[in-house]
Amino acid sequence: MSTTSTTGSTSPTTTADGAPAPQPIRWFGTSWVERGAGYWLRRAAVSLGALAATAAGALALRLGVSGVRLSEAAPLSLLLMLAIGVCSALAGLRNWKILTEGKDALSGWMAEEKSLAGVWLIGFTGALAAYFARSLVEAPGEGLKRAAYDQESAVWHRRRAAKAERDARKAARRRS
Repeated sequence: MSTTSTTGSTSPTTTADGAPAPQPIRWFGTSWVERGAGYWLRRAAVSLGALAATAAGALALRLGVSGVRLSEAAPLSLLLMLAIGVCSALAGLRNWKILTEGKDALSGWMAEEKSLAGVWLIGFTGALAAYFARSLVEAPGEGLKRAAYDQESAVWHRRRAAKAERDARKAARRRS
C-alpha cells in the first residue's frame, strides 16, 4: 500500500496490520526507532565521516585560497576568505534548520534554491559542519521522523482502540 506521508514523499507508510511504518533515514534505515547497537555504530560512523569530509573540504578551500595568495593578489585572498566564511556560515545555518525543522520550514533567503546555489556550493564546509554537529545529538533528521512517526502511531492506536470498542458494543448488542 503506497500513500503520501506528512513529508510529501510517496512510500509505504503502513505495515501488514495497518500500523504506521517508520520512514527510513539515509545511512540509518529504520534503526532509529529501536536505537539498537547498529544504530549507535552508524551514529559514530556518520559523525566521523562528516568530520572527515568537513576537514577535507576545509583543506581544499585552504589550498584554493593559498593559490590566490601565491598569485600576488593579496587583497583578493582576504576578500575570498571573507566570502568563504560568510557562505559557510549561511550554508551551515540553512542545513541546521533543514535537519531540525525540515525543508518545508525554510522561508525567505533560506528557501532560495537556484538563486543562491553558488552560496550553498561555496559554503559546503559549513553545511558539513552543521551535519557533523547534528549527528552528535541524533541521527540527522531523526527528530522530524520520530515526531511524525509518534503522531501517526498515536492516531492509529486511538483509531484501533475506538474500533475495538465499537466491535465490542456490537457484539454485546447481538448477544442481548
